[in-house]
Amino acid sequence: MRRILLVALLALVSATSAGAQEWQYEDQGVPIAYFDNGAAQFQFACRGGDLTMGFWVRAPHSQVAGAKSLNIAITPDPAKGASPSALAGASFAQDMPLIHSDGTSMIVRGPVARSWARIAQGATTTIRVAYIRKQGRVEVFDSNDFGAKGSSAAIRKVLDRCG
Repeated sequence: MRRILLVALLALVSATSAGAQEWQYEDQGVPIAYFDNGAAQFQFACRGGDLTMGFWVRAPHSQVAGAKSLNIAITPDPAKGASPSALAGASFAQDMPLIHSDGTSMIVRGPVARSWARIAQGATTTIRVAYIRKQGRVEVFDSNDFGAKGSSAAIRKVLDRCG
């Protein structure tokens, strides 16, 4: 009976730690801090000595998949219950080219990447990233929420290498 309880307890602990989502850090030649929510990945990396921010969506909206360029927005700690299209408190990277490869991604370097790294580090619960198109009205596509847990420490490690 003790053995069954021990196995059950170990399974519960393993499931709990695997289910706890937080930012990850890897340094296998390219230091990278990332959060993957299954539908999308948001990351900061040190590529060629430059800080790079990336947002990649696995199954993008058809409007995104067909676009040559879009805006991108980051919203730290959006209001509880706020619609994914709510942009209060958002910062924007304007009209960036999209890179299509088995999904859709956007790569931002330089001052915008550094600014967004600081924004992501300052979030306490949630970091929302979305593609934005402004054509008379604002349209929001592929809005994704990423947990903020561990973002400050993981991103700091990347910034220490190439911030």
